[in-house]
Amino acid sequence: MKMPVNWIDVSDLSFNVMLLLEREQLSWLPGWLPEPELALALSVNPAAEWYLRHKNPTLNPWVDRVIAQARDGADPTEIRKAEETILRAINDLVVYAVDPQIYAGLPFLGWDDAELSGLVDFGGKTVIDVGSGTGRLAFVAAQAGAHAVFAVEPVENLRVFIKHEAQKRGLRNMFTMDGLITDLPFPDDFIDIVMGGHVFGDHPEAEEAEMHRVAKPGGMVILCPGNNDTDEGWHEFLVSQGYEWSRFIEPPNDIKRKYWKTVEG
Repeated sequence: MKMPVNWIDVSDLSFNVMLLLEREQLSWLPGWLPEPELALALSVNPAAEWYLRHKNPTLNPWVDRVIAQARDGADPTEIRKAEETILRAINDLVVYAVDPQIYAGLPFLGWDDAELSGLVDFGGKTVIDVGSGTGRLAFVAAQAGAHAVFAVEPVENLRVFIKHEAQKRGLRNMFTMDGLITDLPFPDDFIDIVMGGHVFGDHPEAEEAEMHRVAKPGGMVILCPGNNDTDEGWHEFLVSQGYEWSRFIEPPNDIKRKYWKTVEG
């Protein structure tokens, strides 16, 4: 079960926030959400159950199992507690759906732009930011003179946020696209610079292969931030694939690692 964040107070939010989640996000919920609380919440929110079943029908066997755990006789206080438990568990997804500006303003995104711009000259390049979120990396590249920056992000509300923010900043070289780190909507050998932050690691081999696929020979793949300051996890894998790396400070005072490599022809 994923450890929840605490970016937004869910106590005043309707459980109907569930209806704002994307198909891809729904696919993450099995194994993430506590099923007894979800069963109780869904039993009194039939619209949410209907949405889960029809937005992502592959979840139906899981929804059946969850609903079978529902019990009668819960009072309103217990029901609301269950709803809030679910919303707290997906606090990050709730923020993306309700108010992306909360995420954009989090302290850990306040790292020095030079940690990224110092790795490569973005001038005139075609760039993709994978799992762009609110565009933290994409805006660095766009403002550094990239020819075109494609912010690839599966959450529609985040894509809308990026588009509006680019308009406010007067940036005409930023574009948003739906896509995943394992399924990028670009042909082979197409992109000068492929980058992502806080996105790599669920499926390291498939993710690295897909980023490598779309990068031009002589182009770069950059993960900034890549992971925590540890040799465990995917660090050894990335090093074995030819990535260089270094440490940097992510506010308030966390040490992170960034990784980069030039794609061979």
